[in-house]
Amino acid sequence: MKKQKSKKLRKANGKRRVRPIARRGLMLVLSSPSGAGKTTLSRLLLDADKSIELSISVTTRPRRPGEVGGRHYHFIGADRFAHMIRGGDLLEWAEVFGHRYGTPRAPVERALAAGKDVLFDIDWQGANKLRRKVGSDLVTIFVLPPSAPELGRRLKSRAQDSEPVIRRRMAEAGREMSHWREYDYVVINYDLERAFAELRAIVAAERLKRARQTGLATFVRELQKRL
Repeated sequence: MKKQKSKKLRKANGKRRVRPIARRGLMLVLSSPSGAGKTTLSRLLLDADKSIELSISVTTRPRRPGEVGGRHYHFIGADRFAHMIRGGDLLEWAEVFGHRYGTPRAPVERALAAGKDVLFDIDWQGANKLRRKVGSDLVTIFVLPPSAPELGRRLKSRAQDSEPVIRRRMAEAGREMSHWREYDYVVINYDLERAFAELRAIVAAERLKRARQTGLATFVRELQKRL
């Protein structure tokens, strides 16, 4: 008898599905100086969490070796970029190293409407512009390298830039780091595994914020009815 009851319980538990509590999608910004690890961390997060969608920026800069249009960036001309600015088709845009980068509005709005979180790989300028537009829906994280020598080593190991460009990126890194106080969280990338664990903890905590869980009031009312 006990064995039969246990079997029924397992069967019932196996069929039972927990309905997730409705919540607002969040807009997650990940910024860092070149070489600090934000691109690798972004890729790991997207692979591990299918509820997060990447916002693919448009840029006027040339495509680098190994980059794929529509996957890493949408590579467009300066005229089209200017047209998007005039038409209000960009949530934010900035100029970095002589090239323009921007966030297309329509894909982000579609993802959020579908209940997805959106990840942004943008700099401090873009983060500030987004904050002014979306407010509390934005979560910002700044990734720091463990040391200046390590940052230089990582830039050289990519074998994508010349020595003059690497020196310029190192100088620019100092200026970018001065904006760390403007971010909600700071992750120091001593070790990729540790940094990724910290990033996932931030995402989990932000999703659980009471104000972001729009379906929580209904859930609690239904729970109270059954007490």
